[in-house]
Amino acid sequence: MTAVETSKGSVAVEFDGVVKAFGPVQVLHGVSFALAPGRVYGLLGENGAGKSTLMKILSGYESLTGGTLRINGQPQQFTSSRDAEALGIVLIHQEFNLADDLSVAQNIFLGHEKKKGFLLDDAAMERDAAAALAAVGLAIDPRTKVRRLIVAEKQLVEIAKAIARRARLLVMDEPTATLTPGETERLFKLIAQLRADDVTIVYISHKLDEVEQVSDEVIVMRDGRFVARAPTPEVSRQQMANLMVGRELADLYPPRDLVVAADKPALRVRNFSVPGWAQDASFEVRPGEILGFAGLVGAGRTELFEGLLGLRPASGTVEMRGEPVPHGKGWRNPRDAARHGLTYLSEDRKGKGLHVHFGLRQNLTLMALERYAQPWLKPDAERDALAEAVKDYGIRTGSLDVRASSLSGGNQQKLALAKVLQPQPKVVVLDEPTRGVDVGAKRDIYFLIQRLAREGLAVIVVSSELMELIGLCHRVAVMRAGRLVATLDATHLTEEELIAHATGTADTHVT
Repeated sequence: MTAVETSKGSVAVEFDGVVKAFGPVQVLHGVSFALAPGRVYGLLGENGAGKSTLMKILSGYESLTGGTLRINGQPQQFTSSRDAEALGIVLIHQEFNLADDLSVAQNIFLGHEKKKGFLLDDAAMERDAAAALAAVGLAIDPRTKVRRLIVAEKQLVEIAKAIARRARLLVMDEPTATLTPGETERLFKLIAQLRADDVTIVYISHKLDEVEQVSDEVIVMRDGRFVARAPTPEVSRQQMANLMVGRELADLYPPRDLVVAADKPALRVRNFSVPGWAQDASFEVRPGEILGFAGLVGAGRTELFEGLLGLRPASGTVEMRGEPVPHGKGWRNPRDAARHGLTYLSEDRKGKGLHVHFGLRQNLTLMALERYAQPWLKPDAERDALAEAVKDYGIRTGSLDVRASSLSGGNQQKLALAKVLQPQPKVVVLDEPTRGVDVGAKRDIYFLIQRLAREGLAVIVVSSELMELIGLCHRVAVMRAGRLVATLDATHLTEEELIAHATGTADTHVT
């Protein structure tokens, strides 16, 4: 049996009045529905709706507080994920669960190592890992250390790890958040292959077009409760969104304002290079403008701005409001950039954007400690700033005195946005600002971005979601293989045009 084959048998699931509480806070309220083998279910709901908690109960990462979980008609109370995996139930986590210092093959078989006698059978694990990687379309050496992979490659390793464990019920939580369209299409073919083999798939995603394309049935949760289910062809994307938020969802994107002419760009970059990632990139962004950056994974968008922020070696010319950057070649580090008016929100929210084990207050003020720590730290001022940010950015939290890890994904993203705006920048770079957040939180973030532009900030949005760039931006710069190949204004913003430039099938032009 190869690594991509599945074990025999099928898994039928029934949630019967499932309740889950964390201390006094109840997050699941009597959830009841069933899952049949060999079907793909789109599980929908806003961040905080209880989807991930319910799936963690199913996969053995959380225990029930009340109600019953039945697998193939038998009540189950898993004590660990190993119990669930023994029945063929595997969860692919939204946040990566990989050991950076181990190889890809070692990660895929971690806790499930193959042995030859008393010794590990590295050759067998590397062979089967290569088969699992091929199934998800990732052409890398299985001996590669995970720390050398980019975010999209790590996501594919997580999927390969689940495939290698021969799941009969597979939970995919935001599996395409970092994938290219080609990688996503390959994943969909793999899902179809698994479904044909009678594997049950629970597909959690905020990308409603994907849910529409891949699922047989949609199940909607809201505020810890089951609210609806229906065959996918009978539910429009608009109806899905309305069921998720419990109200009619108005237009997702704010109206696009005109950009007022300015004497000098807020940021001008000329002939900027980041060795190995970006070559001779030139662009500028004006006060009040939203400038998008499009491109396939590996095009160099994130690395370009990491070079600008001093996180990577770089060369070129940079001006802020007409003044050359004092040190040349971008800034020395992100704190130096922030002092000169440029801040950056990383695409890796939990790895680089927030310290999730810190409190909300500590996260919010970390980039502006000069304001809250002269001559010593002022907790009352920090708390006032947090209360204002919670109100201003719509951060939903039951208490100000909790860790960032307790917030849902959408609220963590709002906190991260509030954090990078604390230094009161003139230019803010938002890298994948809505990755992994629900449709309601997306709309909140889009309107917040518009508000920032209206207040005179220059906003740069790096995104893999083309419709997000089209709906939000005044202009979109397209990168391909480390080069900025086109800059399109609003009159030329279509998915076809952006894809053509990103893939090299259009005539190169820069406007």
